[in-house]
Amino acid sequence: MKVTQNLWFEKDMEAAIGFYTSLIPGSSIQSISGLPADTPSGPAGSVRIGVFTLGDQRYMAIEAGPLDPFNHSFSIMVECETQAEIDHLWDALKEGGSTEQCGWLKDRWGLSWQITPKRLGELMGDSDSDTARRVTEAMLGMVKLDIAGLEAAARGS
Repeated sequence: MKVTQNLWFEKDMEAAIGFYTSLIPGSSIQSISGLPADTPSGPAGSVRIGVFTLGDQRYMAIEAGPLDPFNHSFSIMVECETQAEIDHLWDALKEGGSTEQCGWLKDRWGLSWQITPKRLGELMGDSDSDTARRVTEAMLGMVKLDIAGLEAAARGS
């Protein structure tokens, strides 16, 4: 049994998945093709399917015109080891999109992303409830997450 996330793009699917796979190490596009039959979304060849991986996750994308726009009920979370990784992904994905609180942003295609440091989960799961609270409060006050700021909150400084 395989589980694959599916993303519906109104347009520019190939550009989007090319961009995504260029940003996330270990990612690749397996195939891009047009459906060979007429569909409710258009004539043969107009509906396109892309199969790709982001890191260790499988995705399929369809470009089939307007349906439902992306929203917060689905997001891609990328857990980063370093602030440099966070900064790189954040800067690339926010271009043409919008930023939000707590490490969330929407890219130019409207897809929601959570760019988070691995350290956040460790700090929020600290056995000292005061440390976890301070880190959580610090995270809630951030837009792009900052590892040094989270570490400072954990120390109480």
